[in-house]
Amino acid sequence: MGDISYSNVLNGYRKSCWYEEEIEENLRWSFALNSILHTGATPYQDIALLDTKPFGKALVIDGKLQSAETDEFIYHECLCHPALLHHPYPTNIFIMGGGEGSTARELLRHKTVGRLLCDIDEEVVEFCKSYLDVNREAFCDPRLKLIINDARAELEHREEHYDVIIGDLADPIEGGPCYKLYTKSFYELIVKPRLTEDGIFVTQAGPAGIFSHTEVFSCIYNTLRQVFKYVVPYSAHIPSYADTWGWIMASDTPFVLSADELDLRIKLRINGENRYLDGKTFSSASTLSKAVRKSMENETHLYTEGTARFIYGHGHNSATNTIKL
Repeated sequence: MGDISYSNVLNGYRKSCWYEEEIEENLRWSFALNSILHTGATPYQDIALLDTKPFGKALVIDGKLQSAETDEFIYHECLCHPALLHHPYPTNIFIMGGGEGSTARELLRHKTVGRLLCDIDEEVVEFCKSYLDVNREAFCDPRLKLIINDARAELEHREEHYDVIIGDLADPIEGGPCYKLYTKSFYELIVKPRLTEDGIFVTQAGPAGIFSHTEVFSCIYNTLRQVFKYVVPYSAHIPSYADTWGWIMASDTPFVLSADELDLRIKLRINGENRYLDGKTFSSASTLSKAVRKSMENETHLYTEGTARFIYGHGHNSATNTIKL
């Protein structure tokens, strides 16, 4: 849950306004705000846009910080580029979620691909178009086709196949709209049949820290291992998340590119320069620590609708999720 509160008043002056997010039951993360730009609710999610002192504009959905202006490039470069670079020639891409527009922005830097963005929450998409200037150009690009629909239903009823399917979904939180899109049945019956023969699926997979990776990262990894022949987990530290974050890439075609080969593809395929990701960075990101690697290898839990795990927090439908002014 995320709270906005004011600190003590001193000599008639308000000292500061703070955002506070409860990461675990006994652990909270807070930072100072310049202002609260917007708060509201859609039929699916609670939404807020904050102007923070350490991280610039920050988008908060269902009490969880989704992205911050100063470091969102780490998350979105890691989510988008490894899968597209490992594919021999990606031309048709499907984005699940991504209403913020940053994933589309990164994909639009690739010279070869057409894109399709599918998000269930039209109000969030329109909100991000209006308030997030950095992605306004991406939303206006004619190569981007925006569809407002449930990603599961959209994939299920489409006939075409995709070179890459990207899961830029909200975290699996109790009461949230997205946890069913992390299940074995969804991967096996909906995602995989919509991929081309050498297609790649990649998803954000929640916290991946030394302690936090067991929330959902390890079981999403194990679930994908039951569906695809080759599965690569990788992670990076996101300062505004106060944790290491994880992504998982899966395919029936092996991932064999070296760091130098990735760098060459970056040079040939991507317009502009990445701020975070290159070949060596991906090699490092996909080399997990001994403790996390051992834990991932030993994970046996399968993510299903009946056995879902959630990261700490509560979704839009939970009465305990609050924003205090």
